[in-house]
Amino acid sequence: MAKPKRVKFLLLFIAILIFIFCITVRTPRTYRIIPLRRAPKTCPLQISERSITPLNNTKHLLVSAYMDQRVNGFDVRIIGIFKRDSIQKLHCVFCCAGQLSSKTPGTILQHTDNFGFPYVTTDVMCQIPQNCSATHVSLLTEPGEVQLVDQPWLPVRNKKTNGKEKEKLQFNFTVCISNLFGDYNNVLQFAQTLEMYRLLGVDRVVIYNTSCGPDLNRLLQIYSQEGFVEMVPWPIDQHLNPSRGWLFSLSGGDVHYFGQLTTLNECIYRSMDRSRYVLLNDIDEIIMPYKHNTLTSLMDVLQQQHPNNGVFLIENHTFPKKPFNESKWGPLPRWRGVPGFNILDRIYREEPDRTIYHPHKMIVQPRMVQQTSVHEVLQMIGQMFKVPPDVCRFIHSPISTPTERPLEQLHVDTRLRDFTEELLPGVNKVLRKAGLLT
Repeated sequence: MAKPKRVKFLLLFIAILIFIFCITVRTPRTYRIIPLRRAPKTCPLQISERSITPLNNTKHLLVSAYMDQRVNGFDVRIIGIFKRDSIQKLHCVFCCAGQLSSKTPGTILQHTDNFGFPYVTTDVMCQIPQNCSATHVSLLTEPGEVQLVDQPWLPVRNKKTNGKEKEKLQFNFTVCISNLFGDYNNVLQFAQTLEMYRLLGVDRVVIYNTSCGPDLNRLLQIYSQEGFVEMVPWPIDQHLNPSRGWLFSLSGGDVHYFGQLTTLNECIYRSMDRSRYVLLNDIDEIIMPYKHNTLTSLMDVLQQQHPNNGVFLIENHTFPKKPFNESKWGPLPRWRGVPGFNILDRIYREEPDRTIYHPHKMIVQPRMVQQTSVHEVLQMIGQMFKVPPDVCRFIHSPISTPTERPLEQLHVDTRLRDFTEELLPGVNKVLRKAGLLT
């Protein structure tokens, strides 16, 4: 009896094997056993559309990526904000016309100016593998095959133009303003400054905006719709504790002045393939030519005199708030109900103490700058030139000044009022469009 049972079990086992074989061979492909998942060969492309993107598995933030082949052996510069005590090796991976590239090592370049803050503007330099037409780039903390589905990708901007950069330039002058934060609502000064720049020949103003007051926001929307202002969202306060000051020992925080150093560098690269010159300054400052009526005529002369210079340092002059004598200087235009103050009543200029350090701001050719700080360029190609103040100076009109000098120590300077006849209609027009002037 035992033997027939063993035979039956053997026949049943053989029948089961035959059945499994038939199901495996004849079942449609969609029902076959799924093989083990391998790293994808095509780009997952979770493209970051944010201006600040956290880098996975690090304490760092990525901002943007630009083609930059001015440094031997590298092709792409990624601009970021890195925690100084947490630097680690990084590896670059590219999307090449839809296909993943091999990994290449990233070279990390921390900017030398950090003013003591834990976070610093940092560049990661990457080399594009051969036969790769790179469209996007990402950074990895491990060189091997890793899961790339959730990895953020940055578009690579400023593609190679085969030496035709001059033909492609869209603007002559771009102003980079960083940063708006808090409830800043000085609408009148903002409108006057932007209209003054328009008269001087500026084509585009780039503003990095964390936050501002409601009236100023309405004004900026009008300028953005016109195309004169490019607003870049800058939610640095959602990622770090940004400082309102410039020095860590005085103000604390994670990063200098709401990330000002990063936005200045980002703006230079953003403008590199579209603007001949970039002006780096704050909204309460105007680069004012004193022997020319436009920035174009000023720079044509300076560039002809100094053809190898790509950075022009402009001396800063403060115009403090002082009582304005209308019986002596003529009546001031009125913008009643508009928030802010009138820069046309700032006619007294302080003479800087040149025996101590005195800051400058800059007009630069972006293609000759690699890294910049606020008052000087950190790495560049070419030379710098200090422009004499009788040729051009910064008109700095702050809300307040730390010290007050007596009138006898100040110089009367009415250069801004030379443009009053052209300035007023432009200011009135944009304030009306924003619904801020009736």
